[in-house]
Formats: sequence, structure tokens, C-alpha cells
Amino acid sequence: MPKIKYTKNELKHQRNALQRYQRYLPTLELKKAQLQIEVRKADGEIAKKLAEDKEKRAYLATWVRLLSEDIDIGAYIHVQEVKQRTGNVAGVNVPVCESISFRRAPVDYFATPAWIDDGIAILEQLLTLRIELQIIEKQRKLLAEELLVTSQRVNLFEKIKIPECVGNIRKIRIYLGDEQAAAVSRAKMVKKNAIEIRSAV
Repeated sequence: MPKIKYTKNELKHQRNALQRYQRYLPTLELKKAQLQIEVRKADGEIAKKLAEDKEKRAYLATWVRLLSEDIDIGAYIHVQEVKQRTGNVAGVNVPVCESISFRRAPVDYFATPAWIDDGIAILEQLLTLRIELQIIEKQRKLLAEELLVTSQRVNLFEKIKIPECVGNIRKIRIYLGDEQAAAVSRAKMVKKNAIEIRSAV
């Protein structure tokens, strides 16, 4: 803690600092609450995407297993482009998925089983889910980092800066009050001595 000066200027400086902290704290608390909501929302989205992914994988596994052909359907579809933009969520710049485009390889319907189109469609859905999940996880990471920083600032203001300023103001006021009382006492002594000297002459 830096050493404070027991002056009127320091008292003014401490009062101004206290006002700044008290004015800024509600904004920080609001931002913290918004970030907590957004992190929970991202957690919900992640859970939803994971459940959807699991459901689609289970569906794919059941009907592909019924068929004896060993086909690599991944060879028929590739991610061509993932378009993202930067969005602002609770004051944090986060990536937002705009679109995902795929490139499909031509399918020889005479050399492949009848279910290949359905398999490619399901794989496209799985790839889309995986990409969306990665983007949401990145959003959550950025939001959680900002939440941590904001929480630290709220704690700094609430537990350190504001109590520190209040304590400093109290100490300076007591010191200045004591100095004023001492000055009044000295002035009375000087006046009394001056009266005694005059009356002695």
C-alpha cells in the first residue's frame, strides 16, 4: 500500500478516487452478471451440441452396422469453407459462425451401396456440429477469461480499493482535525502569552 500524505490535497485526491471506484463498481458488477449469464448460455449450447452429436453418431452407427459394406464415406465430403464474423457478447469480441460450405466428391451409384447419400448427409451434419461446437467452445473460453478478469476487478474494488480509500480518508480527516485543534491551541497559548506580556509591561 503506497504511503499517503496527510494533506488537504491528498484528502481531495482520496475522495475523488473513492467516487470513481463507487461509480465504476456497479458497471463492473453488471458486466460480471452479464458474462456469467453468457457463460452459462454457452455451456448450455455446448451440452446441446454434444447431445445432438451423440444422437447422430448413435443413429449412424445403428443403420451402417446393418450393412456389410466397408465404405469410407469421409472420402466423399470435405469442408470447403467456414465463414465467421466477429460478434460482441457482453462487451467481448467472439467468433460467430455464419456459414459452413462443403465440397462433395462425385458418387458412383453402381459401385456404392444405396445408403451412401444418407451416410454423406449424416456425416455433413456431424461435421457441421463439430465445427459449430469448436466455435462455441472458443466463445465460452473468451467469455470465461473476461469473466475472470471482471471478477478480479470487482473484488479489487470491493475488498481493497474502496475500503482503502475510506480508511485513508478517515486517517487524513483525523490527522487534519488534530492539526487544526493543535493550531487553535497554539494560537490561544500565543494570545495568552501576548496578553501576559502586555500586562507585565
